[in-house]
Amino acid sequence: MSEQPRTTRRWHRPMLARDTAERHRVSTPLELLFDLCFVVAVSAAGVQLHHSLGEGDAGHGIVLYLVVFFSIWWGWVNFTWFASAFDTNDVPYRIATFVQILGALVVAAGVPAAWHDDMTTMVVGYLLMRLSTVGQWLRVARQDPLYRSPALRSAVGITVVQVGWVLRLAVPEPWFVPSFLTLLVAELVVPVWAERTIATTWPWHARHISERYGLFTLIVLGESVLAASNALQAALGSGQSLGELVSVGVAGLVIVFGMWWLYFDQPGHVRLAQFRQGYTWGYGHYMIFGSAAAVGVGLELVIDDATHAGHLGAAATAFTLTVPIALYLLSVWLLHIGPRNAHRTVALGYPVAAVLVIAMSFTPLPALLTALVLASLVAATAATSHGHLLPD
Repeated sequence: MSEQPRTTRRWHRPMLARDTAERHRVSTPLELLFDLCFVVAVSAAGVQLHHSLGEGDAGHGIVLYLVVFFSIWWGWVNFTWFASAFDTNDVPYRIATFVQILGALVVAAGVPAAWHDDMTTMVVGYLLMRLSTVGQWLRVARQDPLYRSPALRSAVGITVVQVGWVLRLAVPEPWFVPSFLTLLVAELVVPVWAERTIATTWPWHARHISERYGLFTLIVLGESVLAASNALQAALGSGQSLGELVSVGVAGLVIVFGMWWLYFDQPGHVRLAQFRQGYTWGYGHYMIFGSAAAVGVGLELVIDDATHAGHLGAAATAFTLTVPIALYLLSVWLLHIGPRNAHRTVALGYPVAAVLVIAMSFTPLPALLTALVLASLVAATAATSHGHLLPD
């Protein structure tokens, strides 16, 4: 791989593949800004999911949450992997990134309308993100002969799928889910199809990708903390159920801290290296990110129930918290930890903990008991991790 010149021609640098073994590769300030802007869209999706679940419209709300979260997540994924392979940090690259950030904010602005079945604004924002990516791929095709063919395939494939998203706005409502799933599969297939023209894989940097995914995990966990904190603050202001609210607040903090601990128990690049192309690991994080963000919604609804502001009932409210936690545990176990890599206690602990978390839905104190389950899994993991508690 040819390494980029880093000290000259800041206005424009050839967009050549970066060195996959580059030392001290870390997230750039532009990537961090990109993440912060995307979290606005994640927050908007969480707010709407909270309203839907709180009003008893779970089916419609969950489907729309999955749809909206995919559009947010997929824009972030494409930027992240492209940047890992071809980031030049020159002026054209920064401007293209700005357009993608603008697209993410337009997507966020369109989230409330999407919950009323008007996807137009969201599609406009999504097109901004994706067509900016097309421009980046065309630049690779023009400037890096080694990756010209897969870059052209990427540009053509993305463009064709975007035409499909526009045409989908006119399809009848019964075709909403089938048309979405068709285009979703097309989006996921384009990178795989494009990569078939090169001998190895895209020149992404394993440690850089691992750090980027870890940072986004922190962001969605932070969204859960913020959502629960806001709900707790509002509930405390009402002066109701102080003891129960404190219990939920402490339990929520233990839950989020436990989720953080379990994800970062081993360096992410260790597990990523076990996947030859990385698609399973990278795509599978949709469930990790989506479930982590939904935990905050569950905590909000548990607080609503404690202050008698909710209308779901105790069991249904508990499920809004325990189901995303269980999905998070299973996703981290399969994708990030690796059942065959872990100590037997840990390998069994994750699925057992997921089942126990669901079972806590039928108890009088679901949040507190769920926190105890996660704390127990953390204790078992810490006892068998052999010192690898944080990424190296």
